[in-house]
Amino acid sequence: MATTTATTVLYCSDPLNERRADAHFAAEARQLRAAGGRVALVDHDALLAGDAERAVARVPEGAGAVWYRGWMVPADRYAELDAALRRRGGALAVTPQAYRRAHELPGWYETFAGLTPVSGWLPAAPEAVPDPEGLAALAAGLPPGAAVVKDYVKSRKHEWAEACYVPDLTDPASLHRVVARFVELQGEFLAGGVVLRAFEHFVAPGAAAAEVRVWWRDGTPRLVTAHPDSPVAAVTEPDLEPVRAAVEALDCPFVTTDLALRADGVWRVVEVGDGQVSDLHREADRAAFVRLLTADQALLCTPSPSGTTPA
Repeated sequence: MATTTATTVLYCSDPLNERRADAHFAAEARQLRAAGGRVALVDHDALLAGDAERAVARVPEGAGAVWYRGWMVPADRYAELDAALRRRGGALAVTPQAYRRAHELPGWYETFAGLTPVSGWLPAAPEAVPDPEGLAALAAGLPPGAAVVKDYVKSRKHEWAEACYVPDLTDPASLHRVVARFVELQGEFLAGGVVLRAFEHFVAPGAAAAEVRVWWRDGTPRLVTAHPDSPVAAVTEPDLEPVRAAVEALDCPFVTTDLALRADGVWRVVEVGDGQVSDLHREADRAAFVRLLTADQALLCTPSPSGTTPA
């Protein structure tokens, strides 16, 4: 008779009480337990500080394949988390290579070309503003007109005018000013470098959310929710067939795609992410999300006997 293994999920611990999940993820963790899953806790602050061993100190030995569900983790720190787990007989269900591919724009952009705004990027260290000449060369690779600024992972859309939107890429002073402000506000958290993305005009489909988040498990769309920033939970489901091929080609087990409706009626991919660090809308069906996590355990990776990370 076949046996099933309970899904184990690593949640970020509460900074004020290391024995419980962070309040932001507590309801989801309770739902997972109710569905028969196991919750383990990881210290996100320790992980960001470079102490992966301390971060996983509360994870049981021999945990096997586990999901991570929590705050964003830089790709290098994620690899350190996986290595620390492997030394304890565990492993992340999403390999560090797959995580970086889905989490950072340079990893997924070419796969989604044609479905997403034209983009270019410059590697940059935190707090290092690219010079005007380099930015002008980067802008020359985009269509004429407006653009948005972000890093490999995040934008600052809530500071739209000062640190996100560039009205005219042929205005080098404006471009440098917006990029410099973006880099300043990101500070030590600048991820990878500076990205320019051609601006496209999006519209809200009626009373539904202006942006929808599609949750893909092993290349299959399993859940469609409003983007977590949306004030409404209702969604208009887009035609996902053009996106499906790109998700399959990306070859990552747990991916989110954020889609918005362009003014000409075409759905566009505005962001791709690793599902482990993608947030749920506050009104999303958490039971459905937990079913997504707990399905098809046989497809998850298993830790290598040597404790090394596979290529």
